[in-house]
Amino acid sequence: QVQLVESGGGLVQAGGSLRLSCAASGSTFSINAIGWYRQAPGKQRELVAGISSDGSTKYADSVKGRFTISRDNAKNTVYLQMNSLKPEDTAVYYCNAFTIAADYWGQGTQVTVSS
Repeated sequence: QVQLVESGGGLVQAGGSLRLSCAASGSTFSINAIGWYRQAPGKQRELVAGISSDGSTKYADSVKGRFTISRDNAKNTVYLQMNSLKPEDTAVYYCNAFTIAADYWGQGTQVTVSS
């Protein structure tokens, strides 16, 4: 079992920045990759950024150059640094841990970008 707790969401003006954190606990040794997803009202959940156990990363085209995913292995925490935020980035952001056995999700954190 893996438990995930997100934090760092909030209200920010367009052009501002936020840093989200995803703290993992439990069987963290089994995690192959962690991803940040988001879901806006009326839209499907989409992958924003992901980081694998080997450190490789990937990003959605819509956030490339603005968002950066990173991790602190000592703290079992993955971060999502979000810069140059746009109103269209408004969504609930979820952390996902992928293991061979199962996917695990956090409870989500709201990000609201005002214009």
